[in-house]
Amino acid sequence: MNEHSPLPPDFSRALLALFVLGGIVLCYLIAEPFFAALVWSATLAVLFAGFERKMRLRLRSTTLSVVLTMILITVLVVVPVLLVSRAVLDAVLSGVADAEGLLSVDWRNAANGMPGWQTAVAWIDANLDIVDLADSFAAAMQQLATDLLVGSLTSAITLLLTFYFLFYFLRDSDDALSAIGLLIPLSDSEYAKLLTRMTDTIFATVWGIAIVSMVQGLLGGLMFWWLDLPSPVFWGLVMGLLAIVPFLGAFVVWLPAAILLVLDGQWSAALILTVWGTLIVGLIDNVLYPMLVGRQLAQHSVIAFIAIIGGIAVFGAHGFILGPLVISATLTLLEILRTRLDRREAAIAAGEEPPPRAGRT
Repeated sequence: MNEHSPLPPDFSRALLALFVLGGIVLCYLIAEPFFAALVWSATLAVLFAGFERKMRLRLRSTTLSVVLTMILITVLVVVPVLLVSRAVLDAVLSGVADAEGLLSVDWRNAANGMPGWQTAVAWIDANLDIVDLADSFAAAMQQLATDLLVGSLTSAITLLLTFYFLFYFLRDSDDALSAIGLLIPLSDSEYAKLLTRMTDTIFATVWGIAIVSMVQGLLGGLMFWWLDLPSPVFWGLVMGLLAIVPFLGAFVVWLPAAILLVLDGQWSAALILTVWGTLIVGLIDNVLYPMLVGRQLAQHSVIAFIAIIGGIAVFGAHGFILGPLVISATLTLLEILRTRLDRREAAIAAGEEPPPRAGRT
């Protein structure tokens, strides 16, 4: 029986690396539909891991401590999001009818008492079909409401998957992290450094977003109060929660309010609200958030800003978590590589044997 000669070592290693790379790509494609749920569940697991561990020590029951932690997450995170989503959807549906009525009936009275604007209103009345625009606007708003309903169904599925994964992330986190540590070519100290940096990044990102959102909600609510608009406390809370959501933000509340003020003839109030919402509420997150996150992670504000905006552009809504995580992990790995090279150069310069490659045993 003929035996095959063994493959050259370099070729064997290259072939194995190619198979591993192909397997990683396939695993990513398999996990991609669950990516959002995995990101949110892992983030929540990191944020509430300390509470769950304290509960586990007191109750001496892993399952019970995990369940109580998930109940706490539901009360603190899920319920407020559902209430605000319901309020926004109701506001959109009611705003469609109000805006359509104002545009088709009362809009010509918007410039009463303001001679400087009456000429512009007369020109709009003569050259534009306001009723048709009102119908188009109403149709667009109804389509938006439909999209929100469809999106809410998708979000409900994602929410269920998030809690499914969260249970196991909380219960089996230690075993999972140990298994991952055995697979990556890092020493114990290097792996601990990487985990610490990524944990710090998640906390800094989430707390930075929370603080900026509270500031935006406060500023928006104060302007609503100053302009004597209805329910400034409630809408300030809504603006703060919407500021957390990528691609949305506080403008979902103040922009329709500004439009309704214009249609009601309150041009000055509409202008003040628009300028305040655009320049103060809308832009403060681009200044304050990178400063907060960059300071906590000892990163420059520009790096933090690129990580957030670029993460959202590449990964979508959950990119504001993944973007900073990718940047932070990459910088940490570069630090580890630099440390290894420095040690190797120091050993060679001293005439000693280079230190062995680090790894976990």
